[in-house]
Amino acid sequence: MSTLLPAPLAAFLGTIGLAFIIGLELHAYRRRGSANLAPEALGFGTTRTVTLLAALGFVLWIIAPILPFAIGLGGLSLFLLLDYRKRMKSGDSSLLPSIIGILAFTLGPVVLTAPLAVLAALVILILLSLGEQAQIRRFSDAFPAEEGVTFAKFFILAGLIFPLLPDTAIPFVAGITWVKVWEAVLIISGISYLAYLTHRYVFPSAGTLLTGVLGGLYSSTAATVVLSRTMRAGPAGYTPAAIVLATAMMYARLLVVIVLLGHAGAAAVLAVPFGGLCAACLGVALLLSWHARPRNPAGATRPPGQPDDHPAIAANPLDLPVAFLFALLFVFFAAVTNLVTQHYGAGGLHILSFAVGFSDIDPFIFSLLDGKFQLSLAAITNAVLIASASNNLLKAAYALALSRRRAMLPAAGWLLATAGFSLVYALG
Repeated sequence: MSTLLPAPLAAFLGTIGLAFIIGLELHAYRRRGSANLAPEALGFGTTRTVTLLAALGFVLWIIAPILPFAIGLGGLSLFLLLDYRKRMKSGDSSLLPSIIGILAFTLGPVVLTAPLAVLAALVILILLSLGEQAQIRRFSDAFPAEEGVTFAKFFILAGLIFPLLPDTAIPFVAGITWVKVWEAVLIISGISYLAYLTHRYVFPSAGTLLTGVLGGLYSSTAATVVLSRTMRAGPAGYTPAAIVLATAMMYARLLVVIVLLGHAGAAAVLAVPFGGLCAACLGVALLLSWHARPRNPAGATRPPGQPDDHPAIAANPLDLPVAFLFALLFVFFAAVTNLVTQHYGAGGLHILSFAVGFSDIDPFIFSLLDGKFQLSLAAITNAVLIASASNNLLKAAYALALSRRRAMLPAAGWLLATAGFSLVYALG
């Protein structure tokens, strides 16, 4: 609150100001929805009404936050119900003005008691709901029903399963708890799901290069498979560059997730090789995309992302079976790593890391970092590098086998070069 005014007065003026802005937006909303009605026929929702409702709620809360405020809220709710019945008879069935009226009445208590961030979020939500009516409706019409079910699955993962897991060590696995396993599941699922939603709804017509970037954020291997298959059925275009971009995003994603899981020491060690490889991949992708620029007869270039340059969007990565499989692989790799390190030490771990790279490396890497194995930090980070190297070998093989195009050779060759660098860096 302002230091120049008494706190109650500053809160009251803030409430009035916010209510006035909300009233202006509500009135504009009602005018847009009732273009054929005279101004006096719009019913509840004028700027003055909303502002005075906010003032009334503030005063009643100051008088006594229980009985007077509750009586006022009850009377307002009854009035809004009668107003809604009247509007329904004239063909206006929107509940939004009534809801805004109740929110305006409670705005004063929110200003007085809630953190500033909550107040800001509430006002922004109200203004967006009123001002972005057409955009929200278009999005609602285009939103597939299955996406709501998918979003509910994430709430099951985060809000139902996670709180029920005990923070105790898993038997026969060195120092890894059930909570830690599911924390990794949530972070990986969250990043993958956000990248998928960005690709599908923010950039639904994304070109090949953007597909490589977003695809690499949730699975560089899956992105390589999708892009290679697309290249086999059409022109090479920017596909080789996009595959290299997907691998660049793999390095960035692994560093971010390692930090989020609380392994800052390992991230600091890996920042040099992973950061360098990521930057080098970006440079190679830029070079490949420059050479792949299509030209028309006049010599002008066509930017990527035109209608014939849209690869298929990969399948939704967020699913309950996938999450459970990740958790199972996490525990499995932790147990195998524990067994290998006890009997064969760092040398055995290097062989295991190379073999794991030909499958899903994420659960192996995170189980390796979370476990309490009798290994140095250098041995663990070298194993991460080796796993990423063999994974790049797998992607190079996928790229060549699925595309069956000579134009894929530069990208596949670069993936082999990154694998060789990682192996030399880890074992040298």
